[in-house]
Order: sequence, then C-alpha cells, then structure tokens
Amino acid sequence: MRGEVHSAGGMGAGRAQRPGHARAGRPARGARRHILILDQNLPVPFDRRVWQEARALTAAGYQVHVICPRSADFPARRETIGGIRIYRYPPGPEAGRLAGYLIEYPVALAAQLRLALRVRLRHRIAAVHICNPPDLLFLVALPLMALGARLIYDHHDACPELMIAKGCRPDGRQVRLVEFLERLTYRLAAVSIEMNASYRAIALRRGGMAAEDVFVVRSAPDAGRFSGARPDDRWKNGRKFLVGYVGVMNIQDGLDNLVDAARLIITGQHRDDIQFVLVGAGPELDRLSTRVSALGLGDQVVFTGRLPDADLGAVLATADVCVSPDGPSQMNHISTMNKVLEYMSLGKPVVQFDLHEGRVSAGPASLYAAGPDARSLAACIIQLVDDALLRAQLGEAGRDRFHATLSWEAQVPALLAAYRRALS
Repeated sequence: MRGEVHSAGGMGAGRAQRPGHARAGRPARGARRHILILDQNLPVPFDRRVWQEARALTAAGYQVHVICPRSADFPARRETIGGIRIYRYPPGPEAGRLAGYLIEYPVALAAQLRLALRVRLRHRIAAVHICNPPDLLFLVALPLMALGARLIYDHHDACPELMIAKGCRPDGRQVRLVEFLERLTYRLAAVSIEMNASYRAIALRRGGMAAEDVFVVRSAPDAGRFSGARPDDRWKNGRKFLVGYVGVMNIQDGLDNLVDAARLIITGQHRDDIQFVLVGAGPELDRLSTRVSALGLGDQVVFTGRLPDADLGAVLATADVCVSPDGPSQMNHISTMNKVLEYMSLGKPVVQFDLHEGRVSAGPASLYAAGPDARSLAACIIQLVDDALLRAQLGEAGRDRFHATLSWEAQVPALLAAYRRALS
C-alpha cells in the first residue's frame, strides 16, 4: 500500500452521510447483503487497509467474506473475527521475477476461484471487491458477476508505475501487459476506489471511468491506533536522539537512501549521539542489514524486523525525527506513504524527498530534501535533530492535519458511498 485530499472521497462521495447516520451505507431492512473481498497480496487481518474496510462494511450492516493467502502468523484455513468470515489458502511460492509470477498467480487465482464458488453456493453475493495487485482478480470475479454480483475495484497500487520502479522498461512488454489488465479491470468495474487524487486521475484518464463512479478512500491508520503509545528510551541505546523508520523494505522504498544518509551523519559528521531504528520487513531486509554491518554502522543503525503494535508504537513515540526515504520516481510521486500518516498521527516531524503526494499528505508537517540524494536527506535530519522548536512545530502541525482530514475514520463515508453507488 503507497491528493489535495477530498474530505468526502471521490466526486460521488459528496452525498455520503455522517458516520452513525441511519442511512450511512446501510442496506435496506431485512436485506443484509453479502460482500466478497479478494486479497491476493497479504493475509487478513494483517492487511490493515482491507481489514479496516471489512470492519467498516460490517458495521454498516453488510455480511463480509474475505479470501486471502495464509501465512505463518495466520495459518487457519477458515476463521470468523468480529463477524467477518475469512477464508485462507496456501499462497504458493512468492515470485521474484517474471517466471515466478507465472507460477504464483495461477496458483493463487485457482485457489481464490475455488473458495469464491464455495461461498457463492451458500450465499448470493451482491458485490465482489477486488484489491490489486495483481490486476488479474477480475478473472475470479467473472463467474460471480455472471450471477449478478457487481465488481468494485480497490486500486492499491498503480501496477505500470510499480513495474517501472522495479526496473522494467516503460515501453516494454511487461508494462504494456499490466496496462492492458488495468484497463480491462476498470472496464468491468461498477465503481473504483482510489488511494488519492493522483490515483483518481488514473481512473479517469487510463481507466475511462465516469467521474461519479470514482471514490477516493485514502489508506490511513485509525485515529486511536497508537493512543496508548509511550516513549521507551531503551530504543535509543543510550543515545540522545532517535531517528525512526517504519515500513516495508522493498527496492522501491528507498532504504539505501536512509542508510547512506546515516553513514554521512555518523561517519562524515561524527554524530555518535543519534540512534537509527528501522522497523519493518521485506525482500531487501537481509541485504540492507548486511550492508550496514559492512559499513561498520551496526551499533547505530538497527533493523528490528516486524514488531507488534505495542513495540511499534513505542519506537514511534520515542523517535525525535521520522523519515520517509522513498526517492523521486513516477511511482513515488503519485503514492501516499502510509508511514508518513503514521508519523503524523503521533505528532512526529517528518523528513522526506519532495514528492507530490508526500507534500499533499504532510504539508507543513515535514522538511523536504532539496535534492534527490542522501546528502540532502541527511541535511534535513540534522536540521531537525538540532532544532527542538522546529520539531515541535512540525509535529503539532502533522497531528492536527491528520486528525482533521487524514485518519481512517474520515475515509469511511466515502467507502460507504462507493458501495451505495455500486449497488444502487
């Protein structure tokens, strides 16, 4: 998961009722509708956005079914949590290159189709809510659409831009293929749910969607997710300041920028009073850890892997400065970074590169690196570390901005409006 923000969502979302209103997305009395959500990317409830959507729809009176992969942390094949029925399948091997996708995706699609048909035998499905990537899940939805279900496209990642960010040629066959699949998904969808205004523009331009069928539902943490978080100086490892990072560690997430900035600060400026704590996991974690050790930074740059929410909240509450090191690219300019919103929810000042949607999200809550390199990132980190007043000003601005328009609670009316539109 990656806009001036539309406070009520997309163009059609202006009709959304306030949360708690009797008509806020609730189906007609006696007609509880069944919704099937397809998520190939992550298990639920670990996939926070999908879980938030499922809970919001359940609270609005829908019966929600979710099909997703299993994992070591979520091994149950079938589970009901909070009234949400979850069906999990063995995911098969995770792909690292094109040949791997030719195995991973057919395995996943076959498993999803089997489970979807099993759910359909028991319940009439009103809508199939597909969460990309990949833009192939419409194939699972087609038999249910033939039986009357509407298709809702939840656009998590702009796949053509993501492929380019991973090194594919913009005019190459792989990019052209995912553009075709994206276009086909939009054509079949009754409505689309977009992450921000930049993604909404893709739906209108590339997808050919009508404006009234496109809704902006931003990814965001719940307002109270870290309400109990308290600083814990153990994370500082005896040092005065802590610089934090929380997020996935893929090649496009720019962790090398942060490692290079830390090296410039620690060895170039001889700052042994700053501890760097990087929380998260992903394909790049082992390589980054090895690189940090080779640079001799292992004591001051610590990788924790994934942490439970209590420890994650403690790291963020302890941090003096938080960093989003995603470098300038077509993908990153149009993406909303969840980590930036998490930082803002706790009133933490942010350092990031000057990306379009990054500036839309953070506004005055962030310093923006002047150049697209680690040196500029390091300069912003040092500026904030050494200026307590500026840290407080940016942190307060971020917290106010988050609670005013960016929390998950502010997105729910647009989600329910999208469902009213799709099922009307």
